[in-house]
Amino acid sequence: MMRHWLLSAGLLGLGIGISTLVQAHGLVCQCAEIADRQIQCKGGFGDGSGVPGVTVDVIGYDEKTLIAGKFGQDSTFTFPRPKGEFYVLMDVGAGHTLEVDYLQVKAAR
Repeated sequence: MMRHWLLSAGLLGLGIGISTLVQAHGLVCQCAEIADRQIQCKGGFGDGSGVPGVTVDVIGYDEKTLIAGKFGQDSTFTFPRPKGEFYVLMDVGAGHTLEVDYLQVKAAR
């Protein structure tokens, strides 16, 4: 009985550890129009770490890739605003993605 309880407690502890790890590594991406119809996106993880080299694509609503790229060393990606509807897809691999719809892009001030 004691062995069963220890195994259950160990699995519970493992589950809590995994949950905390996943929560600490949530994806973040904010995009804003900066000037001359250019959009700059800043990507990262929820724990504040950057995403240099991570894949980022601008995709039309017809699912065609309009612009393919990667975040730079400063975890930013700048591109000319496409005509029409689009979204920005950040992909760190293993099924971990984040989308920013063109309606969520902050307008230039």
